[in-house]
Amino acid sequence: MTDLATLDAYGVLTEPTTLTIQRLLPGPIERIWAYLTESNLRRRWLAAGEMELKEGATFEFVWRNDELSCPTSPRPAGFPEEHRMQSRITELDPPHRLTITWGSTGGVSFELEPRDGEVLLTIIHRRVPDRSTLLNVSAGWHMHLDLLAALAEGREPAPFWEGWSRLKAEYDSRIPV
Repeated sequence: MTDLATLDAYGVLTEPTTLTIQRLLPGPIERIWAYLTESNLRRRWLAAGEMELKEGATFEFVWRNDELSCPTSPRPAGFPEEHRMQSRITELDPPHRLTITWGSTGGVSFELEPRDGEVLLTIIHRRVPDRSTLLNVSAGWHMHLDLLAALAEGREPAPFWEGWSRLKAEYDSRIPV
């Protein structure tokens, strides 16, 4: 696979219904693994939810995107204050790979690879059902990863919904109709 992290921060379609997005983050790998698997850390950039690290284990993600940044920005119409999604671990290889089901929009793999003191995080979101969902998912992963990068680097994250709205418009022009 092409090293997308050297190209730019945007996700790309690696298959018609598969988004791949990467970030190079400060290590060590165990630290980034903790941001993926520990609810108290994951809730700061993505979603809360206790996760038993065992293949087949089910868990619930709980999103509260309004709480991800300060200052906050207005939530777009149609998005609830809180969103919940049931998921299940389908593949586990700590601290290198975590694959989970993702509600009605397929599955997601998180792959971690050490790189000279840094960690290349690759997220592959498969079976995205339609373009509208793809735009939401692309902007979502991009903005959530921007938050993770800010946290990992000790920076204040940008306002979540403002960034998500901007990114959705950018992905609309980048992803073919």
